[in-house]
Amino acid sequence: MNLGIIGQAVALFAVTNIDDILILALFFARGAGRRDTTRNIVAGQYLGFAGILAVAVAAAFGATFLPDEAVPYLGLLPLALGIKTAVQTWRPRTDNADDETSTGEDAPGIAAVAAVTLANGGDNIGVYVPVFATAGVGGMSVYVIVFLLLVAVWVAAGRFFATRPIIAKALSRWGHILLPVVLIGIGLLILIEGGAFGL
Repeated sequence: MNLGIIGQAVALFAVTNIDDILILALFFARGAGRRDTTRNIVAGQYLGFAGILAVAVAAAFGATFLPDEAVPYLGLLPLALGIKTAVQTWRPRTDNADDETSTGEDAPGIAAVAAVTLANGGDNIGVYVPVFATAGVGGMSVYVIVFLLLVAVWVAAGRFFATRPIIAKALSRWGHILLPVVLIGIGLLILIEGGAFGL
């Protein structure tokens, strides 16, 4: 394996996914104390990132499944999830409803994590395609392997930040507000930067 390509893959992944650590930390904070949180986040992150890689690899071979004009509309996914999370967070509930739903309603689901990962990484596809296309099959394989290994590192980093006492305290106090705000912000940013709906 060419160490130069590995280094480039690590750098490319880090630069294009740095914002994911905050999102992952918020997901971990939201699901704190729930048994399936880590499993759901890992599965969702891998599922979403596998979707990004599948589209990028296919496009590098000339098969474009996702037209360029459609990419900005991926912003609708985090926007909708952010609005849904905000409604769930701020709607008035009875004490009984809190008791019944505290075991799982607020835990991040695999589909939600995957959708946010895919939407947030939609713009990464445009960066990955030319890199993959020029790297050849061998180089592309190295990129894909390194990226998939780094997804685990990113999830671990998100969990690490969410469990540091000072950060955990802040996230437990403000995370329920931050998560929908961040998701809505990401959704709007993707839509606006991509010119969706003529914005």
